Amino acid sequence: MDAPPNSTVRSIPIQEREAPVPDNAGDVAQKQLENEARERALEVAKLEQQKLAAERLRQAELMADVQREAARQEQLRQEAARQENDRAEAARKEALRQEQVRQAQLESARQEQLRQEAARAEQVARNEALRQEAERQALARQEELRREQAKLDEKVRQEAARQAQERAELARTETARKAEAQRQEQLKQAQLEAARQAQQQEVARQDEIKQAAARQEAAKQEAARLEQAKREQVQLEKARQEAEREERLRAIGRQLNEEAAQRDAALKNPSKSLLPTVSGQRRGWLFGRADPNVDLVQYAEAMSKKFELNMAFDMVREVVKQRHVSPMVTVAIRADGSVEKVTFVVSSGVPSIDDAIRKVITSYAPYGAFPPAIARQYDVIEIRRTWIFDTAIRLQ
Repeated sequence: MDAPPNSTVRSIPIQEREAPVPDNAGDVAQKQLENEARERALEVAKLEQQKLAAERLRQAELMADVQREAARQEQLRQEAARQENDRAEAARKEALRQEQVRQAQLESARQEQLRQEAARAEQVARNEALRQEAERQALARQEELRREQAKLDEKVRQEAARQAQERAELARTETARKAEAQRQEQLKQAQLEAARQAQQQEVARQDEIKQAAARQEAAKQEAARLEQAKREQVQLEKARQEAEREERLRAIGRQLNEEAAQRDAALKNPSKSLLPTVSGQRRGWLFGRADPNVDLVQYAEAMSKKFELNMAFDMVREVVKQRHVSPMVTVAIRADGSVEKVTFVVSSGVPSIDDAIRKVITSYAPYGAFPPAIARQYDVIEIRRTWIFDTAIRLQ
């Protein structure tokens, strides 16, 4: 804004009044004041123009700042939109990846199920092959024993025939020699010894008849004695088998009584019971070869084959030569295939045989972890079998 010129003019006289001015200098002073006023007005105008230029420059800078801010805001908005698009794309890709992972897991589970089914089928086929192989080997062993027995019988028969033939040959030779001696003697004393020879022949015939009768009687007595001994042996064998059967029945009765007493004790005082049924573990039992749980039967058969098909019999070959009863043994197996305990329901009656059975059972452990179907039901399974020893170990 321009300052009013008269305001400057008024201030000048006030200042001039402070000092006396000569009268002839009034015009000069007036002109000088007017010049100064004009100069001041020009300076003020120049200052106003500079202010206006500065204001315009400031407004231009502010407008540039506003434009730059708007551009920055637009860039930020575009960056935010781009980031939002990136996040949406990343979320879509993550969802797609998770779906692919889920599909892969489903496929893996399906493949695992197929593998387990194939493994189960292969195990069943393997068990069947093992069973057939065991039957074939048993039949082969029986056939081999039968052939060996037939060979022994044939050798005995041939030896008996040979000895009989030798005795007959000796008898013929001796008879021929005696006949030749008698013939020579008869030729020498045909006339003198005719009567005596006839008498001697008669006596010899009578003696031979008596000796033959004596031999026949002795043979009859020997046959009767052998028959009596055979009957006595059969009776002794029957008595022994009956005693063994009675002993097994008594042992089973004692075991059943003990188990009943333990169950009663468990019901009366569960905290002090030693029965496995009152423990915190899930237990299963297999006391025979038949059971509705096919997986349990297959696991028990696989465990039995480890004794029957391997060289386990070498560990008991010598001790089982002692007279014993067939032991009944219960083996408790944990889920990892390890042996929890070995219990003799019926002892063999020979401590060394019982110890050898324990050694066989522990030496062939572990027996393989439970299949999933069994592991879902039990922590421990107890398998009871009767052990038979002949040319191998057989579990019934």
